[in-house]
Amino acid sequence: MDYLPGILMSYSAFLLAIATPGPNVLAIMGMSMSNGRKPGMALGLGVAAGSFSWAILTIFGLTALIAAYAPLLTAIKIMGGLYLLWLGYKSLRSAASKTDLTIPKDAKKPHSLFHCARSGYLIMMTNPKAIMAWIAVVSLGMQDGAPWWVGAIIGAGITVLSILIHLIYAIVFSTPIMQRGYAKCRRALQTAMGTFFSLAGIRLLSAP
Repeated sequence: MDYLPGILMSYSAFLLAIATPGPNVLAIMGMSMSNGRKPGMALGLGVAAGSFSWAILTIFGLTALIAAYAPLLTAIKIMGGLYLLWLGYKSLRSAASKTDLTIPKDAKKPHSLFHCARSGYLIMMTNPKAIMAWIAVVSLGMQDGAPWWVGAIIGAGITVLSILIHLIYAIVFSTPIMQRGYAKCRRALQTAMGTFFSLAGIRLLSAP
């Protein structure tokens, strides 16, 4: 129970981060609306596999480093906190913008399901911001002296959430009307996300 608030905070940060349209989400939206539900779901599963890979690399690397050198957790928390503040600024700036959601043009090319899944995986693994996002999310739930199973629970839960949410994106955005619906409430959602990220970043930086 001592680690439950941090674990839930990690889940919440990941849910809000995945709700922000980045390259992975935009690709799923575009593939689903242009080529149908199955290609979009295949791409979403590839993205989720990339999330799982980053989870394994981040969690086990993070816990191993903390076990060997505990003060390193402070540096990791500073990095994660600053990144969350940057996400908050980015979300609030995007909420103030009048630009609507745009879909990448290459998402409209027809692909095999395997190619879609591979593309989704590469999108995640070649994104330099992904590792910073994972450090921020995991460090919210990891405390000094936390056992290995805390990281395992965070990684397993986030992987399941990644699979479910990316599949939901593919299913929902296979109908073009959903893109218009998102555009209408985009500002309110991004304002809420920006506020959460900013508060989470402040919390992480001010934690003892």
